[in-house]
Amino acid sequence: MRRPLVIIVAAALLLVGAAPAAPPDAPVSYIGVEELKLRLDRGEKADIIDVRTWPEYRERHIKGARSIPIRTLSDRAQEIPQSGLVVFY
Repeated sequence: MRRPLVIIVAAALLLVGAAPAAPPDAPVSYIGVEELKLRLDRGEKADIIDVRTWPEYRERHIKGARSIPIRTLSDRAQEIPQSGLVVFY
């Protein structure tokens, strides 16, 4: 009976001791689908990036979105604009 308690305590210590994530280099905001649609309907330009796998992107994606799978995001960071509206989904 003591073994599960030891595992739970060890897991809790790992979670508490984890380093916090670094703040992003640029401001980050979260928008919903409705707000994105409103902005696009008003003519606002947006770089929409689908971070799912290639098969998921091919199956269905937002029209005009680019595929940059999340596993390749750091290698392809130079492709992401530093200004304007950039949407990841």
